[in-house]
Amino acid sequence: MIKYFKVWWLMTSQSIQLFFVSRLGAVLFLSGKVMRFIFFFAFLLLLFKRTDVLAGYNFYEVVLFYFTFNLIDSTTQMLFREVYRFRYYIVSGNFDMILVKPVNALFRSLFGWTDILDFITLGPFIALIIYVLLKIPHITFAGVFSYILLVFNSLLIATSFHILVISLAVITTEIDHAIMIYRDVIGMGKIPIDIYTEPVRSLITFVIPVGIMMSFPVKALLGLLSFSTVFSTFFASLILLFLSINFWKYALRKYTSASS
Repeated sequence: MIKYFKVWWLMTSQSIQLFFVSRLGAVLFLSGKVMRFIFFFAFLLLLFKRTDVLAGYNFYEVVLFYFTFNLIDSTTQMLFREVYRFRYYIVSGNFDMILVKPVNALFRSLFGWTDILDFITLGPFIALIIYVLLKIPHITFAGVFSYILLVFNSLLIATSFHILVISLAVITTEIDHAIMIYRDVIGMGKIPIDIYTEPVRSLITFVIPVGIMMSFPVKALLGLLSFSTVFSTFFASLILLFLSINFWKYALRKYTSASS
């Protein structure tokens, strides 16, 4: 564990150095992320000028869904930015070099690049979440504890999805469309999934677990989930992680080296 933390820190240090090399581009990229966040938040403000509740949730509760989505999404982008560059390693043959190095290839493929820009946004998101929590009455310690656990569970699900994406890239050399489809589908979790009608709601909860990732943490915080549901969520996430890792192993067996 310590070995891999040192490796991750070394790769993260390199990404931070590159951030200072291209500061203008980094600032523009960060500005774009902030503007996108502000525009959707403004949309929610305009929406609640017309209504008091949305799918049974008041303004602060809906905002909490949105802030939680951004926290989870920014964390996954920060950790797994290397996935967006993975196709280059496959088509160029550089993946061969990753396979022969004394570091787990899956670890290197997932955590090879840490996005410092997304890391910068995490602090404000956490502060906004705490502020909104203070505005919502009847929040319990058990609810907060369940919320934190389910946020980590969401990161576990996101890890599984990214493993599946790079596994597909190993087999098909295609990753751009898969990761963009993932981002578009995950974007449905910006607001409570209760707003969607059936069968879409069930589809993005049980088939594509957007609801589990983005909505369940807030629902647990508000006391809307039973203990059995929370437990089942963790169980399903572990199964998904197990399947994704095995699919990665299968993809490696199908991989054809660039030198062969």
